Amino acid sequence: MGRSEPKAFVHVNGRTVLARSLETVISSGVASTIVVVAPEDFLMRAREEIAEVAAGQKCEISITAVAGGEDRISSVQTALKRERVAEYVLVHDAARCLTPPDVFTRVVAALHSGAEAVVPVLPMIDTVRRVVSHETDGADPSGGTGSDANGVPEGIARAVSDGAREVVRGDLDRAELRRVQTPQGFRAEVLRRAYATIAADWAGPSGRALPTDDAGLVERLGGDIVAVDGDDEALKVTYPLDLVLAEQLARMRDGAAVPGADTLDSAKEPR
Repeated sequence: MGRSEPKAFVHVNGRTVLARSLETVISSGVASTIVVVAPEDFLMRAREEIAEVAAGQKCEISITAVAGGEDRISSVQTALKRERVAEYVLVHDAARCLTPPDVFTRVVAALHSGAEAVVPVLPMIDTVRRVVSHETDGADPSGGTGSDANGVPEGIARAVSDGAREVVRGDLDRAELRRVQTPQGFRAEVLRRAYATIAADWAGPSGRALPTDDAGLVERLGGDIVAVDGDDEALKVTYPLDLVLAEQLARMRDGAAVPGADTLDSAKEPR
């Protein structure tokens, strides 16, 4: 978001993303241990945040902070090594700091019902299409016919830079698509096995892309991923506009205890 500090320490209506995420996990009542993975240069600050939240929440569960690795995969592996006795593990992105506690309880309930991996999801509301890149000499791709040599209608191809363009390919059925959120829940031994095989199966010169989340790792091992309802308020604070939305939601939540203040329930659009 153009800031010098990690997203976890960005303030949302006066409190950091990390503090709000911790408060949500604690209030959900599903965690017996929390491991916060933070950049090494911000480890002390993370521990200060943890101490402040724990005192304010009168929290008695174990909360520790460890230095993360160079990427998401190594950071989750570090956290898994720190907690070796848990039967279930939830992996949560702190940037989804306004995730309602109910999402956590739904994920855990599905694990207790026998699922090995669980993700919260939302329906896809936008039209989604694949794109491919093509080199071009800058000439009219339609040749005056209204479509290019590949049959793509004029106007569908979009110039992205000199000599290159993106071309739309295919219409994905959004009824079969979901937007995946966190926390993602797993039987601990399943997630450990997924990470144990990652180096052998996907590293090296093959160029095979790694999954972008933990559920993707488990799925590539042949595991089934169970979906439960996510929540629109579990937005991921990534871009400046996300922060604007998060600020507004946080103000509404924080002001809910004030007599006469608008609450989230009254402000939500019906689903």
